[in-house]
Amino acid sequence: MKNHGILVLFVLSIMLLNAACSPQTATVTPSQAAVTQVPAEPTLVSKSPESMATEPVEAGGQTIPEVNQSFTVSDALGREITFDKIPERIVLVGKALFMVADAIYLFPEAGQRIVALGSASQGSAEFLPVIDPNFKDKIHLESEVGPEQIAAVQPDCVILKSSNAEKLGTPLEILGIPVVYLDFETPEQYQRDLMTLGQLFNNPERAKFLDDYYQSKFAQIKSVTSSLAETDKPKTLILYYSDKDGAVAFNVPPLSWMQTIQVEAAGGYPVWKDANLTQGWSKVTLEQIAAWNPEYIFVVSYAKPAVDVVDILKADPQWQQLEAVKNNKLYPFASDVYSWDQPDTRWILGLTWLSGILHPDLFPELDIIGQTQEFYQDLYGIDQATFQEQLEPMLRVGMN
Repeated sequence: MKNHGILVLFVLSIMLLNAACSPQTATVTPSQAAVTQVPAEPTLVSKSPESMATEPVEAGGQTIPEVNQSFTVSDALGREITFDKIPERIVLVGKALFMVADAIYLFPEAGQRIVALGSASQGSAEFLPVIDPNFKDKIHLESEVGPEQIAAVQPDCVILKSSNAEKLGTPLEILGIPVVYLDFETPEQYQRDLMTLGQLFNNPERAKFLDDYYQSKFAQIKSVTSSLAETDKPKTLILYYSDKDGAVAFNVPPLSWMQTIQVEAAGGYPVWKDANLTQGWSKVTLEQIAAWNPEYIFVVSYAKPAVDVVDILKADPQWQQLEAVKNNKLYPFASDVYSWDQPDTRWILGLTWLSGILHPDLFPELDIIGQTQEFYQDLYGIDQATFQEQLEPMLRVGMN
C-alpha cells in the first residue's frame, strides 16, 4: 500500500508539472450535443486581469481579439474553448494529418505558430515543405505519438480531427492542454472548420475569403449540373485500388464521403449508391463492377501512381471486357502531390476536373492547369515560377 501511495503522488506531481509548464490555460465549454462525444469533464479556469485589459477591434463584422485578449473558438464537436491569448505553440497530430494540415496552412499564420506535427505526408509525397521554409526545423512527432510526448513540447493548443477525441484528445485535456477539433470531410464541414481556424488564428477575413472561394467554385459547377435530367447523368464508378501485402482489392466509398459528393456534384450517377456499404471503404468484385456496367471508371491509388494501376488494368483481358475500358473511359483520378478525390484542400480541383471529364460539352473552356495554378496562387501564395518548377511536373490530369 505504501508503494501504491508513492506512485499516486508521483503521477499527480507529473500532471501538475505539465500543467504548470503550459504557456496558457483555456476554458472548455461543451455543447449539449458534444457531451457524449467528449466524456472528460471540462476544466474551468479563471482568466487573468491582464488578458481582459485590451478592448477588441472589429474586422469584417467579427470581433478580433488583440494578442493578449481572451477569445473563444467553436470547434467541430460543438464545444467552445476560451483562450487567454492567441496560441503561439500549436501542435498538429492524428491520423490522415496531411489533409487537415493542408487546410490549416491556408492561413499564413500557420507556419509561424505550428511548432510540432506528426507525419503530414501520404506515401512518399509531402506538400508542406513547399510552402513552409521552416518545415524541417519543426519538431516532428511519431505517427502514434502519445499525450506525454505531445505535452513535452509545451503546446498552448493541439489541433485534432474529431475522430481522435477519445484516444488522444481526452488524455490531453486531462493534462490541461487545450484541444480544438476539426473535421474537414465535406463541403459543409469545410465552411464550418475554416471559420474555426479564422477564430483561432485571429484572421476572420482570411476565413471568409477561403469560404467564399470554395463556395463560389462549388456553386459555379452546381449551377450547370443541377439541371441535368437523370438520363443525362453518366453511370460513374470510383474505385480505390489497394495491394497491401500483395492482395489486390477494389473498394467503393460510403455515400457521405467526398468521392460520392464529387460524382454527384459533377453531374454523374454513382453506381454504388444502392450497394450495401460499410462505414469505410467497401470491397467489390470484378463481377459486381461488370454488373454495374459503369460508363466511366475512375481509379484512385494512394500507395502507387494511379496511372500505373490503370495501365495494368487496361492490359488485363478481364478488364478489357468492360464497356468503360472498351470506350477508353477508364481514368486515373487527377492528382499532383496528393490525389484530388480526398477531402484535402484539393477536393475542389477534383470536382472541377471530374465535371470536365463527365460533361465536356458543358465545360468546353475548362483549363484545368490554369485552374490549378490559380488555386495554388490564391490559396497558398505560390507564384507561377514555383508552381511550374515544383508542382506542375507532378500534375496528372490526363483527359485520355
